[in-house]
Amino acid sequence: MIKEFFYMTILGLVFMSCSACSEDKNDSPDEEPNDIPEVGDVTLYVTTANRAYDFAQKAVDFSQTSNMSPTTITLDPSTRYQEMDGFGAALTGSSCYNLLQMDPADRTAFLKQTFSHDEGMGYSYVRISIGCSDFSLSEYTCCDTPGIENFSLQSEEIDYVIPVLKEVLAINPDLKILGSPWTCPRWMKVNNLTDLQPYNSWTGGHLNPEYYDDYATYFVKWIQAFAGYGIDIYAITPQNEPLNTGNSASLFMGWEEQRDFVKILGPALQEAGLETKLYVFDHNYNYDNMSDQEDYPVKIYQDEDAEPFIAGAAYHNYGGNIDELLDIHEKAPHKELIFTETSIGTWNDGQNLAVRLMDDMEYVALGTVNRWCKAVIVWNLMLDSNRGPNREGGCQTCYGAVDISSQDYKSISRNSHYYIIGHLASVVKPGAVRINTSGYEEDGILYSAFQNTDGSFALVLMNNRDENKSITISDGTNHFTYVVPSKAVVSYRWNQ
Repeated sequence: MIKEFFYMTILGLVFMSCSACSEDKNDSPDEEPNDIPEVGDVTLYVTTANRAYDFAQKAVDFSQTSNMSPTTITLDPSTRYQEMDGFGAALTGSSCYNLLQMDPADRTAFLKQTFSHDEGMGYSYVRISIGCSDFSLSEYTCCDTPGIENFSLQSEEIDYVIPVLKEVLAINPDLKILGSPWTCPRWMKVNNLTDLQPYNSWTGGHLNPEYYDDYATYFVKWIQAFAGYGIDIYAITPQNEPLNTGNSASLFMGWEEQRDFVKILGPALQEAGLETKLYVFDHNYNYDNMSDQEDYPVKIYQDEDAEPFIAGAAYHNYGGNIDELLDIHEKAPHKELIFTETSIGTWNDGQNLAVRLMDDMEYVALGTVNRWCKAVIVWNLMLDSNRGPNREGGCQTCYGAVDISSQDYKSISRNSHYYIIGHLASVVKPGAVRINTSGYEEDGILYSAFQNTDGSFALVLMNNRDENKSITISDGTNHFTYVVPSKAVVSYRWNQ
């Protein structure tokens, strides 16, 4: 069961249980008691920024007394918001390379800890690149020889990504997979849309409108090629970071270009009998400060020929304000939102859980979900202790959700992104619906509530205050109380 998975010795790490947090029994309501059992009406998972609780499983029982607590959060399942697709991380070429350097038994144990609903956190969504990314083993596309008839999957997919995906799917057959390209084949590129001169570079350039049909076929062939390995692609975006021309592999695709390409890509997917969802944009809240690109996805939705093929929009958080999600939802409430990339690194003290856990929980996990995102996906699942493998011109300073020692490919350190996704995925299952809450609110306390497809309730809460908080949760029928440690994240799940 999940309560045991963090105790596995293959990671070479010690996880502290509640009884290890203090040798003295604490009777104060503002302190975590020592005698919280591991089995009860409500299952809890607790992580503190100081790692005293390291995704520790606890449990509490429903209270048999009347609820008079002023710190009560009451769930209201009659008011329902978005349906959740899942939570996860990117299985980049680099991540898959690192995973395949592990001893097979160690890798299987780690993947179960990450993706299993019964024995682990239950990650349910991954992002992969269509061709290379800045975390690939080389720069390439799946059609580097001119002519779409030359399409074929390359070594990175065949030798690294697909084998890892097969292992993950054996653990979690319902895994959702999102694909995004960093660049089209170079022979499809031009310098700009006026001169239309060939642009033989991995970085920058535009997609030549002459090749819209061929590039749409490229997507179809890529999806079909993965299907040939028994791997279904749930969704795609037409371009990763379409306003960023500075990545190691990149392509500029302004909203008008993406609109015009979607009008070719959407029908191509449909004609091929593919139900793969299509999300537009896949970039920052601030549109990289390009005023003519503001509201990028909404502008595409306004085209009656493109709009029917689009499920919604994808966002990253490398620039701008998270409230852009609310603005886009208000302008297009009929379209979905997903959050598809964020990273930690040397620039934000990314390996320091005391610094990152609260901020990432607030602005990546709960922040995006509470602003209508159906999915939350962070960047690399696993990098090595040298922050790689990576590509020149790409991110040289990124950490993974976990980092593995390049000396033994055994010792793993887990960073904030691993925990924040785990705290959502462990109790909020695909198909769950975010529901309303009322009652207790206080600065530093942030939460979101859900109802799973089996009728069970889930709530994910963070306490960013300097003191422990005794918080009562009620579903209208049952209620229970748990003292949430300071600087902690708690995930709850219970049946009605």
